[in-house]
Amino acid sequence: MSNTFLAASYHWRNRYLLMRHGHSQANQQALIISSPGRGVEAFGLSTIGEQQLASAVHAWAWPVPTQVVHSDFLRTTQTAARVAEAFKLTMTPDKRLRERSFGEWEGGSDERYPDVWALDAQNADHTTHQVEAVSTVAARMMTVIEEWEQQCEGETILVVSHGDPLQILLTALQDRPLTQHREQPALLPASITQVGAP
Repeated sequence: MSNTFLAASYHWRNRYLLMRHGHSQANQQALIISSPGRGVEAFGLSTIGEQQLASAVHAWAWPVPTQVVHSDFLRTTQTAARVAEAFKLTMTPDKRLRERSFGEWEGGSDERYPDVWALDAQNADHTTHQVEAVSTVAARMMTVIEEWEQQCEGETILVVSHGDPLQILLTALQDRPLTQHREQPALLPASITQVGAP
């Protein structure tokens, strides 16, 4: 359920493995956990998520990463750690890879996601119910990639983040309108999408 593509207009210096965290306790409880106050210390991987990561590492079908950078939320940190341990790599936390903030819906039911996405499709700058704008998420995610592109060359960088931020990043990398970020297939827990240098 993962994809590989190149942004045709860009000469990539590195390869990126964009990984959504494994199935989490927030997924299990159908909750929106998007604030650092909750997400950094709690709501880590579920038992299903741990199994997903064990399987992914055991049957690794991607280029071997040389760097690991991740959101500092517990579920993404644990996901990154399973891969980093397997390939004996150090990890670099980056707060810019955090979950999109869902504002007033924080801690509530994930049934609110489609309501937010419907508004996203109309306006990538909206902050209705104090939700973080798609354009803001795109900017911070793109900055992470741009900085790695400037800092190094020939690396395979595992980027562990969250569903919405990664879909928004992929939409930006494809140079598509950010309002279309939910039009591509949803990224499944523990899935990897390769972008960048072949």
